[in-house]
Amino acid sequence: MAGMSGRALLMWDEAVTRYDFGSSHPMDPVRLALTMGLVRAYGLDKQVDVVAAPPAGDSTLRLVHRQDYVDAVRAASADPGAADASYGLGTMDDPAFAGMHEASALIAGQSVAAAEAVWAGEAAHAVNFAGGLHHAMPGGAAGFCIYNDAALAIARLLELGAERVAYVDVDVHHGDGVQAAFWEDPRVLTISLHEHPRLLFPGTGWPEETGAAGAGEGSAVNVALPAGTGDEGWLRAFHAVVPELIADFRPQVLVTQHGADTHFEDPLAHLAVSLDAQRAVQAACHSLAHEYVEGAKWVALGGGGYAVVDVVPRSWTHLVGIAGHAPVDPESVIPASWRDEVFARTRELGPGRMTDGRTVSWRSWDAGYDPADRLDQAVLAARRAAFPLRGLLA
Repeated sequence: MAGMSGRALLMWDEAVTRYDFGSSHPMDPVRLALTMGLVRAYGLDKQVDVVAAPPAGDSTLRLVHRQDYVDAVRAASADPGAADASYGLGTMDDPAFAGMHEASALIAGQSVAAAEAVWAGEAAHAVNFAGGLHHAMPGGAAGFCIYNDAALAIARLLELGAERVAYVDVDVHHGDGVQAAFWEDPRVLTISLHEHPRLLFPGTGWPEETGAAGAGEGSAVNVALPAGTGDEGWLRAFHAVVPELIADFRPQVLVTQHGADTHFEDPLAHLAVSLDAQRAVQAACHSLAHEYVEGAKWVALGGGGYAVVDVVPRSWTHLVGIAGHAPVDPESVIPASWRDEVFARTRELGPGRMTDGRTVSWRSWDAGYDPADRLDQAVLAARRAAFPLRGLLA
């Protein structure tokens, strides 16, 4: 594996594309194959160390998940027709499929190995864009997620001795499973920016959700954004909340989830964020790791994203480039070889550039806020609920 020369790890095993709920399901694994194809088209696989890790075994899965649930996944994996819906399996969101346990455990294994490598100092940064399956609960599947690789990576860091881990989730959906896993644990600070739960699955992530009373109080922070939030508002909310919390917490590892479903083209949600703003937040997370985390320890994960050709591959290729200290020029023309691959796999025409053509900017929170503005109300609600519990001014 990489030494601390600055080279990042990219976790990749072609078999993660077997995480496949079927042809009518929005989470099409072609998004993973196309992302890796674009990474290669830009030569980023030469700028990072591409490694594959083994699947997570039961003892690792049990760091977050109950054994009876793991057994139920394994049984549904062997016989999808007999899936137990009481565990969230065989549902419309999480249809059972042959090999489900193996594919899910493989994705989890990549995130856990990424965390292990970063903690051991084998690499400063590690990316698993197949991961970020943040809805899975200790005892059940939910929201296209079987095993919660993000929570498992964090739990493994705690097992290895980490005392402060920060998790930042910018998926359009609330990072409910990760929040739930560490609800009572002050060693983990979970921060989620997402579309308002009144409008979107999973219906949680209200600003008043701040962690368990007592030791866990203030360990969860939720920014519930109004529908239609675009680049300026999204970036304003991120910068009004996340950097101050990270600077105060000084995590030993930063784990981030970069669901691409905040994008204006995404069919499953209602934010209006561009690829250019997504890239700006990726770069901001990278900067936070270098500024506030000793050794710049950063584990970056994928997540949602259902514009599987036009958005997801570009967004996560930018993430790999940023983590690899080889950022892709947004103005660059995408290699024709990749667009040929897109057409061969999907019969769609792929995007031509690594930008949506937006110039991103935002107003700093320090310059003041408008109490009548819905975006500012969302930021204020998050700060007022959580910041005082952490000894910070709202």
